[in-house]
Amino acid sequence: MSVVFVPKRQRGKEQINQETIQRLLDENDQLVRCITEYLQKGRATECVQYQQILHRNIVYLGTIADASTEILPETQTSDHTVS
Repeated sequence: MSVVFVPKRQRGKEQINQETIQRLLDENDQLVRCITEYLQKGRATECVQYQQILHRNIVYLGTIADASTEILPETQTSDHTVS
């Protein structure tokens, strides 16, 4: 089951770490393979549910990426000073 489908009351309790992100990326890989297989067989209607899950996963990963950029310390734009 996708992490994205965790009930709201349990969301935020799981730490977002590299393992969670990798699990989502692996799931996305499987979803893309499944969608491709269904499309090649001419069964486009069957892949709609997988496309929806893939979309949710991608949005969730984007949300994680946006949130992580907000908590990173600002880095200097240049290592050199101009005199």
